[in-house]
Amino acid sequence: MTGFPTEVTAFPPGFTVDVFAAAFEASPTPMVVTDPRRADNPVVWVNGAFMALTGYDRDELYGHNCRRLQGPLTDRSTLDALREAITQGRSFECELLNYRKDGTSFWNGMTVNPVRDADGTILYFFSAQADMTHKHRLEIAMRDANGALEREVGERTADLRSALEQKTALLHEVDHRVKNNLQVISSLMLLKARRTPEGEARDALQAMADRIGALSTAHRMLYSEGDAARFDFRDFTDDLIADIAAGHEACGARVETEVEALALPASMAAPLALMLHELASNALRHGFPDARTGRVRVSARRADDGMELAVEDDGIGMAAAHPNPAGFGRMLVEMVVRQLRGTIAWSEGRPGTRVAIRIPLVGNSLP
Repeated sequence: MTGFPTEVTAFPPGFTVDVFAAAFEASPTPMVVTDPRRADNPVVWVNGAFMALTGYDRDELYGHNCRRLQGPLTDRSTLDALREAITQGRSFECELLNYRKDGTSFWNGMTVNPVRDADGTILYFFSAQADMTHKHRLEIAMRDANGALEREVGERTADLRSALEQKTALLHEVDHRVKNNLQVISSLMLLKARRTPEGEARDALQAMADRIGALSTAHRMLYSEGDAARFDFRDFTDDLIADIAAGHEACGARVETEVEALALPASMAAPLALMLHELASNALRHGFPDARTGRVRVSARRADDGMELAVEDDGIGMAAAHPNPAGFGRMLVEMVVRQLRGTIAWSEGRPGTRVAIRIPLVGNSLP
């Protein structure tokens, strides 16, 4: 082939320079050979695929440096690395933005390797090249698509966040209004109780007002929570028990809480408030007659299958308490525990009363 460097003679028997050149000339891979022994390392051979890629003829390439393929957007740092590799006589791989004869650009994926003689002297640099423009277009398209997808995801996330904030605000507003309505109902019942003669009817009205007050307290706490779907049972219990204790200031017993931080579904707040109110109030009301001193302890902790809750006191105990045929506190507590899919055990303490409750938490979301 015209212009192919004939100094390279290390061929197998029967494989001549002409055969070698013909094979490279027929290759679909663009190839170029430069001679670093000449000034400016000029091109001394190219194959047809290289000319097809660049648009240049041989007479426009031979004797010229490959920099004529460079243009305004060719990356200078890659060029510097390429020149350094050539100066040091080592191989180099890169993708470089080059320009054809007609001025159109293309991404040139190239590998440059030194060709040495038997003594190790560099005779030529040989480069196989490939048009990587389609790959870069795909990368740009992918980046654009990813950018558009990220923008869409961001917009939808913002919409969902806004919808969630609106829903949370609505739920908080519902809790606030329910709390206010329950407070009004409780106040009306207390007013009626005060105007009712002492006896069973008055006690029933007072008890129902207290229970409605407990429900109001539950909704007040839900209103103050940041997450409308869940609440912290420890803070919830501390606030509720504090309200109950404040309503029984005449009782000589103190109330203690030891509750783990548990995030519970908001749907459990009302039944738990009723249950805790009933147990703690009954312990204070019936376990410590005649200003008897003592302690009521409310505890809760996470168990393997849910939550273990206990209300215990060191009062006079169930057997010694004054019977109340009209009361339905125990029935109410047991009904709530069943609603929560839990179990309950009543036992006499030494002294006092202990109520142990186990409530499953997995899947426990009340309507």
